[in-house]
Formats: sequence, structure tokens, C-alpha cells
Amino acid sequence: MVDVAADLSSLSFEAELTEDEKEFLYLRARSTGLTFCGCAHAAFLCKLVHSLRCTIKCPSVDRGSLASGGDSDMCIGILGMGHMGKQLLLALLEKSGVKPSHIKISSRRPESAVEFIETGVECFFDNRRLAAWADVLFLCCLPSHLHKVCADLRSHLSKRCLVYSFISGVPVTRLAQLLGHDFILKPQYDFVSCDTADVWLSCTQLTTALTDPLLIEASCPLTMTGGISVGLNWVSAVLYSLLNICTSASLGSSDALSLINTVLKEKCPHAVELDAHSFISASHASSLHTEDPFLWISLTDAQTEETPLLCFLSSSKPMQQCISAAYKSLLCKPNQTVTV
Repeated sequence: MVDVAADLSSLSFEAELTEDEKEFLYLRARSTGLTFCGCAHAAFLCKLVHSLRCTIKCPSVDRGSLASGGDSDMCIGILGMGHMGKQLLLALLEKSGVKPSHIKISSRRPESAVEFIETGVECFFDNRRLAAWADVLFLCCLPSHLHKVCADLRSHLSKRCLVYSFISGVPVTRLAQLLGHDFILKPQYDFVSCDTADVWLSCTQLTTALTDPLLIEASCPLTMTGGISVGLNWVSAVLYSLLNICTSASLGSSDALSLINTVLKEKCPHAVELDAHSFISASHASSLHTEDPFLWISLTDAQTEETPLLCFLSSSKPMQQCISAAYKSLLCKPNQTVTV
């Protein structure tokens, strides 16, 4: 259907604003940019995890330990289907490479997701069931629902489940306390003044925006150019999450490093090699045998403390360039399009 009012400036949102109110229009760009960056970064994480799981070759290890060679059966859960939940689902269907049948949603209003159900996504209202099933669980609920949600999830999350939080105003340390869980990722975005902040106003439709090289460039971790930035500690925690997945699969440290480097090199042929000293202290690295798995890394600590990996990323421009190249490669790679 044609929008007959599309070109009528008198009916636009800005037409009724006072001059004083127009000074706050930048907030629209900021809000749109946050949504885009949040969804794009979540899709980037899922593609890295998906690639790693498909690379792991451990037939003797059961599914619960994340070792699934060949076609990965990674299970993604989304808790909450408000604006952020819906936008995230669109991004994951478009860019994650995970089949719709491997995505489930828990929402108080399952009927609001009927158009997604038609693609193969399952929607219900059972937070505990979702937590027990998911390998990656996205929290997209309101802060006011946090205590109820955490009470539902607390005893049903397996240690291997990676929780990714979009709940505003709640630090990762608080989430860890409420959930009794330390495998949690929470991006922390900051705002900086720049001349290109209005680039986000072109994000009128997320699935289209995710194919725009200009927007992908603007959202690229470590080199973000749209006035929004995400810290190195988030990038560090993403890499530590890959290490934990290998630990869950009972892989020796040598195999774990080899697989993580393989995944990065697939996206960036000139990637810098990560070694044990990149992830852990020198004393621990020197005593680690190649067949020994890495110890489990608390992502809560990885995002709040100065870790060896954070120091390495801070000082290694080549590694920063590698992460940026991997991000662009993963998001620019065509995926099966889902029409909603």
C-alpha cells in the first residue's frame, strides 16, 4: 500500500516541534543507533559462537557440552518481545546463521509474535523452560520485571548458557548476583560528540540497515564512528566466551586456541595469533599443559577487572584491526533472508 502522506512535510514528526524541541532531535538518532548497535553486536557474537561450534570436532562429547561437529544446533532464546526483543529477533534471523527452528521466545504475549512463528520460531510464556533449553539467552525484558525474571531463571540456567543482557540500568555484577551465574555479557555503550551521529537516522528498517556497509562501519567495535562506542572490555568478554565454550567441550588448551584462531582467520586471513598468554597470566600460562583445558573464566570479572586479554587488546593494534575485520566480514556475509 502506498503512503500518500510520505512526501508531505507538514505531516512529518518534526513539523509540530518548537525550535527548542528540535534541539533534542539528536536523541532520535541516538536511540536508533543504540538499537542498531545492540542488534548488530549480538548478531556478531552469535555468528562467532556458531562458527566455533561448527568447527569443534569432538564426537565423544555430548550436546550439553556444546561439542557439535558439522551443522551446529546452537539454541538461541529471547526473553521478552518488546521493541528490543523484536528488533533483535529480526537481526538474528537475518544475520546469525541460526535456523529459525533453533530460536525460541518467552513472552507474556506470545500472540504478538505470530508473524515470526510462521517462519519457524517458537513462542511461549515459560521463562524456566527457555533457560533450561538455550545455549545463548538474550534478556530483553523491562528493568521493572528483573527480579521476577531472575527468580524464574536462577535455578534453571546451566553453567554453559551464555546470558546476554539488554536490561538498561542494571550492571553485570548485579545480574550475576540475582542469577547466581557468571557467564553473562552486557554491552556498555557510551556517547561521544562527532559529526556523523546523524548516520543512524537512515536506520528506518533494521533488516535493510544491516546490509548497509556505512552503518556496519559506523557500528564496528573498536572503530565506531557514529558517536556511540562500546568498550574494549566487551570485546575481551566476547573472546573469553569463546574460550569458555571450548572449556565446556573439554578441549585442551592447545586445541581451544587453535579453534579460536581458526574461526578468526576465516574472517580475517591476517589475524594475529592468540596464545595462552593472551588470555591468562604469565605464571598460569607457563604451567599449563597443551592437553589441559583452560580454567573457566568469569565474564563478570572479565568485564569489570583488568584482565590479561584486555591488556593485550589495548596494546595490540593488529588484533584490534583483526576484530574489526572479522566483524565486518561476518555481518556483510549474505544470510538466508527471512521476510516478516
